[in-house]
Amino acid sequence: MNIIKYIITFTLFLMTLLASAQTGTLTGKVYNASDNQPIPFADVVLENTNYYTTTDENGFFSIEKIKPGVYNLLVTLLGYNEERIPEVSINNIRTQNLEVFLSENTAQLDEVIVKTNAFRTKAESPVSVAKIGITEIMRSPGANRDISFVVRNLPGVATTNAFRNDLIVRGGSPGENKFYLDGIEIPNLNHFATQGSSGGPVGMVNVNFIQNVDFYTGSFPANRGNALSSVMDITSKMPNAKAFTGNVTIGSSDFGLTLDTPTGANSGMLLSVRRSYLQFLFEALKLPFLPVYNDVQYSHRFKLNDKNQLTLLGLGAYDDSKLNKNVNDGVTDTEILERNNFILNRLPSFKQWNYVVGANWKHFTEKGFHEFVLSRNMLDNANEKYLYNVETPANLLQDYHSQEIENKFRFQHTRNDGRWKWYVGLGIESVKYTNETFQKISVGSTTQTLNFDSKLTFQKYALFAQTNTSFWDNKWDISLSLRTDFTDYSTEMGNPFRQISPRIALAYNLSDKSKLVVSAGKYYQLPAYTILGYRDNDGTLVNKENGVQYLNAMHYVAGYQYTPKQYFQLKLESFYKVYKNYPFDLNNGISLANLGSDYGVIGNTPVNSDSNGRSYGVELSGTQKLTNSIFGGFSYTYVRSEFQDSEGEYVASAWDSRHILNVIGGYKFNRDWELGMKFRLLGGLPYTPFDLQNSALKTVWDVNQQGVLDYTQLNSERLPLTHALDIRIDKKWYFNKWALNLYLDIQNAYVSKIKNPDYFNVIYDSNGLPLTSETNSNYYQYKLIKNESGNLLPSIGLMVDF
Repeated sequence: MNIIKYIITFTLFLMTLLASAQTGTLTGKVYNASDNQPIPFADVVLENTNYYTTTDENGFFSIEKIKPGVYNLLVTLLGYNEERIPEVSINNIRTQNLEVFLSENTAQLDEVIVKTNAFRTKAESPVSVAKIGITEIMRSPGANRDISFVVRNLPGVATTNAFRNDLIVRGGSPGENKFYLDGIEIPNLNHFATQGSSGGPVGMVNVNFIQNVDFYTGSFPANRGNALSSVMDITSKMPNAKAFTGNVTIGSSDFGLTLDTPTGANSGMLLSVRRSYLQFLFEALKLPFLPVYNDVQYSHRFKLNDKNQLTLLGLGAYDDSKLNKNVNDGVTDTEILERNNFILNRLPSFKQWNYVVGANWKHFTEKGFHEFVLSRNMLDNANEKYLYNVETPANLLQDYHSQEIENKFRFQHTRNDGRWKWYVGLGIESVKYTNETFQKISVGSTTQTLNFDSKLTFQKYALFAQTNTSFWDNKWDISLSLRTDFTDYSTEMGNPFRQISPRIALAYNLSDKSKLVVSAGKYYQLPAYTILGYRDNDGTLVNKENGVQYLNAMHYVAGYQYTPKQYFQLKLESFYKVYKNYPFDLNNGISLANLGSDYGVIGNTPVNSDSNGRSYGVELSGTQKLTNSIFGGFSYTYVRSEFQDSEGEYVASAWDSRHILNVIGGYKFNRDWELGMKFRLLGGLPYTPFDLQNSALKTVWDVNQQGVLDYTQLNSERLPLTHALDIRIDKKWYFNKWALNLYLDIQNAYVSKIKNPDYFNVIYDSNGLPLTSETNSNYYQYKLIKNESGNLLPSIGLMVDF
């Protein structure tokens, strides 16, 4: 160990000596936000430095010989609102290329520069929105460069105790969130996705593609539909306009390569591939499952001329999870054997692949633009399970194969008439869903066999409009929007007037540093395709016969924002959400709002739309963008989430975490060292105890291979609160033609133990067969297995730019 320590120390010292003084370049173009025309003679400054320039007659700017680092960009011009872009990263390999849009100050045109801050949001959504830059994503402790982990730091966002990317936003289920990349919908951001929900353990989107993220927890834009809890709107970065560059990333679980290159005078492309090597690590650690994930991402931008801009996008993934049937070879520890056997008997093996391809064309007009978005996405999900993993026809418990295919078109016309900005648009989607299911299930103390083949095609439609303006000397900002969604799936959901979604948001500017904000709006979401396509063994679309409807939620938000400095903000918001027409599982007697954070499929069951719910709470947050080497923030949320049980009584939902606290901070030292830390506290989530008697019944256990929950005691138990500290250390070196970033990321630094609900398991004999109860031959002997996690998770990674 001492030899290794000396080698590492000497290597770091040698690299520091070899690293020489390098410089980088910032280029870009400044446009008028109203008509996309270039703006000449605007001042472009990297704040608190001597780096500055002015745009030329074509709106271009270039600043050279910049010391590598992170800077705050300020762009100003008389008659326009100033624009701040915080935390712009400059290095010696890749020319940082930006597009900056200035909006006209209609109140005092040509007289003054209207000052803004780094937290200014889009006027159509002045409340419940946060903007995250790529620098924040890259350096976030414990996030492993995964955007879903980063947004957990925001107010109102909780997660489960498992190592998954499920986002629980303001008490809503993980299936209530939607994701967009450059205006193109991404149905799921994660590998090993839960069909019918939105979570998974590993993010798919390569953060090397990301410029910034707008995360809405309320007041969603009218052109972003089919969401009840949040909308994540990702903007990809501009490709390198100067030369070919690349990045190699080696992390704790995968290897990635990103290429960035110009493809012409006015076009550029980003391309990345990534492959995991978790299966080798898990096999070496003798874990009972072996996951493999792969993904590829593509973005191609074309500046056809000053009036036309085209973006092509592609994102695909292939995931494979096999059971490690040799995991017990050489193992003698009885607890490890018991744990391995339980997981082997419970988990299916599955394969999943998906892709999204799309094109976004913008045609700019005198005072706005037309936007045409065409895309196609597909999910193929297959899993298989055998009793005790003995692969014979008689032992088959589950054979599931499903596909979801969507072809989408959206048109939007946007116009800025000075004080009023508005847009109108429409959306059309063609859906094909297939589901081949063979599955043995238990309902109460009886068992059933599902055996159906479902094929379903239908169309979805949307109409939307939104406008916003300021009045009374810009003291008041108002946003009004209207949307409707409808489909020819059924008569109940085919009437556009039944899904009208009116929305309003108001902001009153108390001063240039503080404002009051309020919003109210109704939002609709189509049930998951697993619900819409579910059939019984006679081929009947059961849930269509049950009159399933659009889910809907009414949001009410009020808040206060105080920004005493350009890069520091305090926010206080309260929220109240009222859910109607939520799917209710008729087999188990629970709302599907309680499901979605486990692997597999959600919604492949008979339901109706009789469930109602509510969530409410308050959020307090503070954010310090990077200035003078310091960055950080905190957020605290008190939230309650309740849904009706089978008796119509409101009980705590599975997402009723009550308390969510995040504290994050960091410091940039000399010689390109950086330290970040994050403390997270999450209130204990409710859970439902097992029906011990029913779980041990032989016919039930042989089908489920896991315990059956007692839904007459829905969420009557609660886990203790959890907390953990994550630490990240980064060191960067800049060489002549390449740069290196070495990082150490430590999750759960003080090894905080996390208690999860116990496992239910039967007791096996020495041959691996379950033991019959000594008092009743219809039952197996059983026990509860303690389920606790909370290991120290250090990881070392490196990123090489060339």
